[in-house]
Amino acid sequence: MSKTEFINFGCRLNAYETEIMRDLAASADLEDAVIVNSCAVTGEAVRQARQAIRRTRRQNPGKKVIVTGCAAQIDPDMFANMPEVDHVLGNQEKLQAATYQALRTGDTERVAVNDIASIRETAGHLVSGLGVRSRAYVQVQNGCDHRCTFCIIPYGRGPSRSVPAGAVVEQIRKLAGSGYREVVLTGVDITSYGADLPGRQSLGSLVQTILRMVPDLPRLRLSSIDQIEVDDALFDAIASDERLMPHLHLSLQAGDDMTLKRMKRRHLRDDAIRFCERVRSERPDIVFGADLIAGFPTETDAMFENTLRLIDECGLTYLHVFPFSPRPGTPAARMPQVEPKIAKARARRLRECGQARLGDFQNGLIGQTTELLMEHDDLGRTPHFMEIRIEGTRPPGSICRAEITAREDNCLMGVACN
Repeated sequence: MSKTEFINFGCRLNAYETEIMRDLAASADLEDAVIVNSCAVTGEAVRQARQAIRRTRRQNPGKKVIVTGCAAQIDPDMFANMPEVDHVLGNQEKLQAATYQALRTGDTERVAVNDIASIRETAGHLVSGLGVRSRAYVQVQNGCDHRCTFCIIPYGRGPSRSVPAGAVVEQIRKLAGSGYREVVLTGVDITSYGADLPGRQSLGSLVQTILRMVPDLPRLRLSSIDQIEVDDALFDAIASDERLMPHLHLSLQAGDDMTLKRMKRRHLRDDAIRFCERVRSERPDIVFGADLIAGFPTETDAMFENTLRLIDECGLTYLHVFPFSPRPGTPAARMPQVEPKIAKARARRLRECGQARLGDFQNGLIGQTTELLMEHDDLGRTPHFMEIRIEGTRPPGSICRAEITAREDNCLMGVACN
Protein backbone atom coordinates (compact mmCIF):
# COMPACT_ATOMS: atom_id res chain seq x y z
CA MET A 1 0.00 0.00 0.00
CA SER A 2 1.17 3.55 -0.68
CA LYS A 3 0.32 6.95 0.69
CA THR A 4 -2.10 9.32 -0.98
CA GLU A 5 -0.46 11.49 -3.64
CA PHE A 6 -1.57 15.04 -4.50
CA ILE A 7 -1.48 17.09 -7.69
CA ASN A 8 -2.21 20.78 -7.13
CA PHE A 9 -3.19 23.46 -9.62
CA GLY A 10 -3.89 27.15 -9.19
CA CYS A 11 -3.58 29.70 -6.44
CA ARG A 12 -1.81 29.84 -3.12
CA LEU A 13 -5.09 29.05 -1.36
CA ASN A 14 -5.34 25.81 -3.33
CA ALA A 15 -1.80 24.93 -2.24
CA TYR A 16 -2.77 25.67 1.36
CA GLU A 17 -5.85 23.48 1.09
CA THR A 18 -3.81 20.68 -0.46
CA GLU A 19 -1.79 20.60 2.76
CA ILE A 20 -5.03 20.38 4.77
CA MET A 21 -6.14 17.47 2.59
CA ARG A 22 -2.77 15.79 3.01
CA ASP A 23 -3.19 15.86 6.79
CA LEU A 24 -6.80 14.65 6.61
CA ALA A 25 -5.92 11.79 4.28
CA ALA A 26 -3.04 10.71 6.50
CA SER A 27 -5.23 10.82 9.62
CA ALA A 28 -7.81 8.62 7.86
CA ASP A 29 -5.12 6.18 6.65
CA LEU A 30 -6.30 6.72 3.08
CA GLU A 31 -3.92 4.89 0.75
CA ASP A 32 -3.52 4.03 -2.91
CA ALA A 33 -5.15 7.25 -4.09
CA VAL A 34 -4.19 10.29 -6.15
CA ILE A 35 -6.10 13.51 -5.44
CA VAL A 36 -6.13 16.24 -8.11
CA ASN A 37 -6.93 19.68 -6.68
CA SER A 38 -8.13 21.56 -9.77
CA CYS A 39 -8.29 25.24 -10.71
CA ALA A 40 -11.01 26.94 -12.77
CA VAL A 41 -9.58 30.42 -13.26
CA THR A 42 -9.13 29.85 -17.02
CA GLY A 43 -10.17 27.30 -19.60
CA GLU A 44 -6.48 26.41 -19.92
CA ALA A 45 -6.35 25.54 -16.20
CA VAL A 46 -9.25 23.13 -16.66
CA ARG A 47 -7.57 21.58 -19.72
CA GLN A 48 -4.38 21.03 -17.73
CA ALA A 49 -6.32 19.35 -14.92
CA ARG A 50 -8.03 16.96 -17.35
CA GLN A 51 -4.70 16.19 -18.97
CA ALA A 52 -3.15 15.46 -15.56
CA ILE A 53 -6.06 13.15 -14.68
CA ARG A 54 -5.59 11.07 -17.84
CA ARG A 55 -1.83 10.89 -17.29
CA THR A 56 -2.35 9.92 -13.65
CA ARG A 57 -4.60 7.03 -14.61
CA ARG A 58 -2.06 5.73 -17.12
CA GLN A 59 0.74 5.90 -14.58
CA ASN A 60 -1.29 4.61 -11.61
CA PRO A 61 -3.74 2.00 -12.93
CA GLY A 62 -4.36 0.49 -9.51
CA LYS A 63 -5.02 3.69 -7.56
CA LYS A 64 -8.19 5.69 -6.98
CA VAL A 65 -8.24 8.98 -8.86
CA ILE A 66 -10.11 11.65 -6.90
CA VAL A 67 -10.79 15.11 -8.35
CA THR A 68 -11.66 18.20 -6.32
CA GLY A 69 -11.06 21.97 -6.39
CA CYS A 70 -12.82 24.83 -8.14
CA ALA A 71 -13.18 23.17 -11.55
CA ALA A 72 -14.76 20.10 -9.93
CA GLN A 73 -17.06 22.31 -7.85
CA ILE A 74 -18.26 24.27 -10.88
CA ASP A 75 -18.66 21.36 -13.30
CA PRO A 76 -18.67 18.05 -11.42
CA ASP A 77 -20.42 16.20 -14.25
CA MET A 78 -17.58 16.92 -16.65
CA PHE A 79 -15.13 15.11 -14.37
CA ALA A 80 -17.60 12.41 -13.36
CA ASN A 81 -17.99 11.55 -17.05
CA MET A 82 -14.26 10.94 -17.40
CA PRO A 83 -13.62 7.16 -17.22
CA GLU A 84 -10.33 7.83 -15.42
CA VAL A 85 -12.07 9.42 -12.40
CA ASP A 86 -13.28 7.40 -9.40
CA HIS A 87 -14.62 10.21 -7.18
CA VAL A 88 -15.43 13.92 -7.45
CA LEU A 89 -15.40 16.11 -4.32
CA GLY A 90 -16.61 19.67 -3.82
CA ASN A 91 -14.56 22.44 -2.24
CA GLN A 92 -16.38 22.07 1.07
CA GLU A 93 -16.25 18.27 1.14
CA LYS A 94 -12.50 18.16 0.47
CA LEU A 95 -11.84 19.87 3.82
CA GLN A 96 -13.95 17.53 5.97
CA ALA A 97 -12.37 14.64 7.88
CA ALA A 98 -15.43 12.45 7.34
CA THR A 99 -14.86 12.58 3.59
CA TYR A 100 -11.54 10.77 3.88
CA GLN A 101 -12.87 8.18 6.29
CA ALA A 102 -15.64 7.43 3.79
CA LEU A 103 -13.16 7.23 0.91
CA ARG A 104 -11.06 4.74 2.88
CA THR A 105 -14.02 2.47 3.73
CA GLY A 106 -15.72 2.89 0.34
CA ASP A 107 -18.87 4.22 2.00
CA THR A 108 -19.25 7.30 -0.18
CA GLU A 109 -21.01 8.51 -3.28
CA ARG A 110 -19.03 8.80 -6.49
CA VAL A 111 -19.88 12.51 -6.68
CA ALA A 112 -20.00 14.48 -3.43
CA VAL A 113 -20.46 18.11 -4.39
CA ASN A 114 -22.91 20.28 -2.48
CA ASP A 115 -24.13 23.80 -3.25
CA ILE A 116 -21.16 25.99 -2.30
CA ALA A 117 -23.40 29.08 -2.30
CA SER A 118 -25.19 27.72 0.76
CA ILE A 119 -22.03 27.62 2.88
CA ARG A 120 -21.92 30.40 5.47
CA GLU A 121 -18.90 29.51 7.60
CA THR A 122 -15.21 28.81 7.09
CA ALA A 123 -13.28 26.73 9.57
CA GLY A 124 -9.81 27.70 10.68
CA HIS A 125 -7.43 24.93 9.60
CA LEU A 126 -3.90 24.91 10.96
CA VAL A 127 -1.32 24.40 8.24
CA SER A 128 2.37 24.97 8.77
CA GLY A 129 5.01 25.81 6.26
CA LEU A 130 3.91 24.58 2.81
CA GLY A 131 7.31 22.92 2.68
CA VAL A 132 9.17 25.88 4.22
CA ARG A 133 9.74 25.60 7.97
CA SER A 134 10.25 29.35 8.36
CA ARG A 135 6.85 30.52 7.07
CA ALA A 136 3.27 29.40 7.74
CA TYR A 137 -0.02 30.26 6.03
CA VAL A 138 -3.24 30.94 7.88
CA GLN A 139 -6.54 31.07 6.01
CA VAL A 140 -8.68 33.89 7.37
CA GLN A 141 -11.36 34.01 4.67
CA ASN A 142 -12.85 32.07 1.77
CA GLY A 143 -15.24 32.85 -1.08
CA CYS A 144 -16.10 36.09 -2.86
CA ASP A 145 -19.21 38.27 -3.09
CA HIS A 146 -18.05 40.19 -6.17
CA ARG A 147 -18.82 39.34 -9.76
CA CYS A 148 -15.96 40.47 -11.98
CA THR A 149 -16.94 39.71 -15.57
CA PHE A 150 -13.84 37.58 -16.26
CA CYS A 151 -13.98 35.47 -13.09
CA ILE A 152 -15.70 32.14 -12.45
CA ILE A 153 -14.19 31.66 -8.98
CA PRO A 154 -17.20 32.85 -6.89
CA TYR A 155 -19.11 29.88 -8.31
CA GLY A 156 -16.35 27.56 -7.12
CA ARG A 157 -15.70 29.17 -3.75
CA GLY A 158 -19.12 30.43 -2.69
CA PRO A 159 -19.91 33.59 -0.72
CA SER A 160 -17.34 35.47 1.31
CA ARG A 161 -17.02 34.06 4.82
CA SER A 162 -14.50 34.80 7.53
CA VAL A 163 -12.74 32.83 10.23
CA PRO A 164 -13.45 34.48 13.63
CA ALA A 165 -10.57 36.60 14.89
CA GLY A 166 -10.16 34.53 18.06
CA ALA A 167 -9.55 31.36 16.04
CA VAL A 168 -7.05 33.15 13.81
CA VAL A 169 -5.11 34.53 16.77
CA GLU A 170 -5.05 31.12 18.46
CA GLN A 171 -3.62 29.51 15.33
CA ILE A 172 -0.93 32.17 15.00
CA ARG A 173 0.00 31.85 18.68
CA LYS A 174 0.56 28.12 18.18
CA LEU A 175 2.65 28.72 15.08
CA ALA A 176 4.78 31.40 16.76
CA GLY A 177 5.18 29.11 19.77
CA SER A 178 6.36 26.33 17.45
CA GLY A 179 9.11 28.51 16.05
CA TYR A 180 7.58 29.97 12.90
CA ARG A 181 8.94 33.47 12.33
CA GLU A 182 6.50 34.59 9.64
CA VAL A 183 2.78 34.10 9.06
CA VAL A 184 0.97 34.91 5.82
CA LEU A 185 -2.76 35.68 5.95
CA THR A 186 -4.46 34.10 2.97
CA GLY A 187 -7.90 33.71 1.40
CA VAL A 188 -9.83 34.38 -1.80
CA ASP A 189 -10.65 38.04 -1.03
CA ILE A 190 -9.05 38.80 2.32
CA THR A 191 -9.86 42.52 2.24
CA SER A 192 -13.54 41.58 2.53
CA TYR A 193 -12.71 39.98 5.88
CA GLY A 194 -15.20 40.48 8.69
CA ALA A 195 -18.26 41.67 6.77
CA ASP A 196 -20.09 38.46 7.70
CA LEU A 197 -19.03 38.47 11.35
CA PRO A 198 -20.76 40.20 14.29
CA GLY A 199 -19.53 43.69 15.10
CA ARG A 200 -17.35 46.07 13.11
CA GLN A 201 -14.59 43.68 12.03
CA SER A 202 -12.28 44.20 9.08
CA LEU A 203 -8.94 43.02 7.78
CA GLY A 204 -7.34 46.06 9.40
CA SER A 205 -8.83 45.30 12.81
CA LEU A 206 -7.77 41.65 12.47
CA VAL A 207 -4.19 42.65 11.61
CA GLN A 208 -4.04 45.02 14.57
CA THR A 209 -5.40 42.33 16.87
CA ILE A 210 -2.82 39.80 15.69
CA LEU A 211 0.06 42.24 16.14
CA ARG A 212 -1.17 43.16 19.61
CA MET A 213 -2.05 39.66 20.83
CA VAL A 214 0.97 37.80 19.40
CA PRO A 215 3.91 40.07 20.29
CA ASP A 216 6.48 37.29 19.74
CA LEU A 217 5.62 36.94 16.03
CA PRO A 218 8.44 38.72 14.14
CA ARG A 219 6.73 38.95 10.75
CA LEU A 220 3.16 39.19 9.49
CA ARG A 221 2.51 39.25 5.75
CA LEU A 222 -0.62 39.69 3.61
CA SER A 223 -1.44 37.77 0.45
CA SER A 224 -3.17 39.53 -2.46
CA ILE A 225 -5.48 42.39 -1.48
CA ASP A 226 -8.16 44.42 -3.24
CA GLN A 227 -6.87 47.92 -2.56
CA ILE A 228 -10.29 49.58 -2.87
CA GLU A 229 -11.42 47.67 0.24
CA VAL A 230 -8.51 48.68 2.48
CA ASP A 231 -9.80 50.38 5.64
CA ASP A 232 -8.19 53.02 7.87
CA ALA A 233 -7.24 50.40 10.46
CA LEU A 234 -5.09 48.59 7.89
CA PHE A 235 -3.52 51.85 6.74
CA ASP A 236 -2.66 52.55 10.41
CA ALA A 237 -1.12 49.10 10.85
CA ILE A 238 0.97 49.49 7.70
CA ALA A 239 2.22 52.88 8.89
CA SER A 240 2.85 52.04 12.54
CA ASP A 241 4.11 48.45 12.88
CA GLU A 242 7.25 47.27 11.10
CA ARG A 243 6.32 43.65 11.80
CA LEU A 244 3.71 43.98 9.04
CA MET A 245 5.90 43.36 6.02
CA PRO A 246 6.34 46.25 3.51
CA HIS A 247 5.16 44.26 0.49
CA LEU A 248 1.59 44.42 -0.83
CA HIS A 249 0.29 42.50 -3.82
CA LEU A 250 -2.61 44.37 -5.42
CA SER A 251 -5.51 43.06 -7.48
CA LEU A 252 -5.35 45.81 -10.12
CA GLN A 253 -6.06 43.81 -13.33
CA ALA A 254 -5.91 46.86 -15.64
CA GLY A 255 -5.00 50.54 -15.82
CA ASP A 256 -7.68 51.78 -18.17
CA ASP A 257 -11.01 53.07 -16.81
CA MET A 258 -13.19 51.63 -19.56
CA THR A 259 -11.50 48.25 -19.25
CA LEU A 260 -11.98 48.32 -15.48
CA LYS A 261 -15.67 49.13 -15.91
CA ARG A 262 -16.12 46.29 -18.38
CA MET A 263 -14.33 44.01 -15.94
CA LYS A 264 -16.82 45.21 -13.31
CA ARG A 265 -14.02 46.18 -10.99
CA ARG A 266 -14.83 48.62 -8.21
CA HIS A 267 -11.92 51.00 -8.72
CA LEU A 268 -10.57 53.28 -11.44
CA ARG A 269 -6.95 53.93 -12.36
CA ASP A 270 -6.77 57.10 -10.22
CA ASP A 271 -7.97 55.11 -7.21
CA ALA A 272 -5.03 52.74 -7.65
CA ILE A 273 -2.54 55.57 -8.04
CA ARG A 274 -3.87 57.41 -4.97
CA PHE A 275 -3.72 54.22 -2.92
CA CYS A 276 -0.08 53.61 -3.77
CA GLU A 277 0.81 57.25 -3.11
CA ARG A 278 -0.92 57.21 0.28
CA VAL A 279 0.72 53.97 1.43
CA ARG A 280 4.13 55.10 0.20
CA SER A 281 3.78 58.41 2.05
CA GLU A 282 3.09 56.51 5.30
CA ARG A 283 5.55 53.65 4.70
CA PRO A 284 8.29 54.85 2.33
CA ASP A 285 9.96 51.44 2.12
CA ILE A 286 6.82 49.74 0.75
CA VAL A 287 6.95 47.76 -2.49
CA PHE A 288 3.96 46.76 -4.59
CA GLY A 289 3.19 43.78 -6.75
CA ALA A 290 0.10 43.49 -8.92
CA ASP A 291 -2.00 41.20 -11.08
CA LEU A 292 -2.51 42.53 -14.62
CA ILE A 293 -4.54 41.09 -17.50
CA ALA A 294 -3.47 41.80 -21.07
CA GLY A 295 -5.88 41.64 -23.99
CA PHE A 296 -9.16 41.86 -22.11
CA PRO A 297 -12.13 41.90 -24.54
CA THR A 298 -12.50 45.23 -26.42
CA GLU A 299 -9.04 46.41 -25.24
CA THR A 300 -7.57 48.78 -27.82
CA ASP A 301 -3.93 49.79 -28.19
CA ALA A 302 -4.68 53.02 -26.30
CA MET A 303 -6.38 51.13 -23.47
CA PHE A 304 -3.41 48.81 -23.20
CA GLU A 305 -0.98 51.74 -23.09
CA ASN A 306 -2.90 53.06 -20.06
CA THR A 307 -2.24 49.76 -18.29
CA LEU A 308 1.41 49.84 -19.32
CA ARG A 309 1.80 53.37 -17.89
CA LEU A 310 0.19 52.31 -14.62
CA ILE A 311 3.30 50.24 -13.81
CA ASP A 312 5.34 53.43 -13.46
CA GLU A 313 2.53 55.56 -12.05
CA CYS A 314 1.93 53.11 -9.20
CA GLY A 315 5.60 52.18 -8.87
CA LEU A 316 4.99 48.45 -9.24
CA THR A 317 7.90 46.10 -8.57
CA TYR A 318 6.50 42.57 -8.92
CA LEU A 319 4.05 41.74 -11.72
CA HIS A 320 1.85 38.70 -12.28
CA VAL A 321 0.78 39.09 -15.91
CA PHE A 322 -1.86 37.00 -17.64
CA PRO A 323 -2.95 37.16 -21.28
CA PHE A 324 -6.75 37.10 -21.21
CA SER A 325 -8.25 33.65 -21.59
CA PRO A 326 -12.05 33.46 -21.90
CA ARG A 327 -13.71 31.34 -19.25
CA PRO A 328 -16.99 29.79 -20.43
CA GLY A 329 -19.88 30.94 -18.31
CA THR A 330 -18.51 34.42 -17.64
CA PRO A 331 -19.80 37.68 -19.19
CA ALA A 332 -16.34 38.48 -20.55
CA ALA A 333 -16.39 35.32 -22.65
CA ARG A 334 -19.35 36.77 -24.56
CA MET A 335 -17.68 40.12 -25.26
CA PRO A 336 -15.79 40.92 -28.51
CA GLN A 337 -12.44 39.16 -28.08
CA VAL A 338 -8.94 40.45 -28.73
CA GLU A 339 -6.92 38.16 -30.97
CA PRO A 340 -4.89 35.74 -28.80
CA LYS A 341 -1.61 36.65 -30.54
CA ILE A 342 -2.23 40.34 -29.69
CA ALA A 343 -3.04 39.48 -26.08
CA LYS A 344 0.15 37.43 -25.80
CA ALA A 345 2.23 40.23 -27.34
CA ARG A 346 0.78 42.74 -24.88
CA ALA A 347 1.43 40.37 -21.99
CA ARG A 348 5.04 40.07 -23.14
CA ARG A 349 5.43 43.87 -23.11
CA LEU A 350 4.00 44.07 -19.60
CA ARG A 351 6.38 41.37 -18.39
CA GLU A 352 9.35 43.09 -20.00
CA CYS A 353 8.42 46.34 -18.28
CA GLY A 354 7.98 44.48 -15.01
CA GLN A 355 11.37 42.80 -15.35
CA ALA A 356 13.01 46.17 -15.97
CA ARG A 357 11.39 47.66 -12.86
CA LEU A 358 12.35 44.63 -10.80
CA GLY A 359 15.93 44.90 -12.02
CA ASP A 360 16.07 48.60 -11.10
CA PHE A 361 14.76 47.79 -7.63
CA GLN A 362 17.28 44.99 -7.13
CA ASN A 363 20.19 47.15 -8.31
CA GLY A 364 19.13 49.83 -5.85
CA LEU A 365 19.50 47.36 -2.98
CA ILE A 366 23.15 46.55 -3.67
CA GLY A 367 25.29 47.83 -0.81
CA GLN A 368 22.41 47.88 1.66
CA THR A 369 22.06 45.73 4.76
CA THR A 370 18.75 43.99 5.30
CA GLU A 371 17.07 41.37 7.44
CA LEU A 372 16.64 37.86 6.02
CA LEU A 373 14.28 35.11 7.03
CA MET A 374 16.17 31.98 5.99
CA GLU A 375 14.18 29.48 3.91
CA HIS A 376 17.15 27.23 3.12
CA ASP A 377 20.72 27.05 4.40
CA ASP A 378 21.92 29.69 1.96
CA LEU A 379 18.72 31.40 0.79
CA GLY A 380 16.49 33.88 2.61
CA ARG A 381 13.86 36.51 1.90
CA THR A 382 13.88 40.17 2.82
CA PRO A 383 10.84 41.96 4.29
CA HIS A 384 10.09 42.92 0.66
CA PHE A 385 9.94 39.18 -0.23
CA MET A 386 13.09 39.48 -2.30
CA GLU A 387 15.26 36.35 -2.47
CA ILE A 388 18.92 36.70 -1.46
CA ARG A 389 21.50 33.94 -1.66
CA ILE A 390 24.23 34.30 0.94
CA GLU A 391 27.77 33.04 1.30
CA GLY A 392 28.00 30.37 3.96
CA THR A 393 24.95 28.95 5.70
CA ARG A 394 22.38 29.85 8.35
CA PRO A 395 19.72 27.55 9.84
CA PRO A 396 16.38 27.59 7.97
CA GLY A 397 13.84 29.51 10.03
CA SER A 398 16.43 31.83 11.55
CA ILE A 399 16.52 35.57 11.00
CA CYS A 400 19.85 37.17 10.21
CA ARG A 401 21.16 40.38 8.77
CA ALA A 402 22.98 40.40 5.46
CA GLU A 403 24.74 42.89 3.23
CA ILE A 404 23.59 42.75 -0.40
CA THR A 405 26.69 42.61 -2.57
CA ALA A 406 25.65 41.80 -6.14
CA ARG A 407 22.93 40.81 -8.58
CA GLU A 408 23.37 37.73 -10.75
CA ASP A 409 20.70 36.49 -13.18
CA ASN A 410 17.88 38.32 -11.36
CA CYS A 411 18.99 36.87 -8.00
CA LEU A 412 20.59 39.02 -5.31
CA MET A 413 23.75 37.83 -3.57
CA GLY A 414 24.84 38.75 -0.08
CA VAL A 415 27.01 38.14 2.95
CA ALA A 416 25.56 37.41 6.39
CA CYS A 417 26.53 39.98 9.03
CA ASN A 418 25.77 37.99 12.21
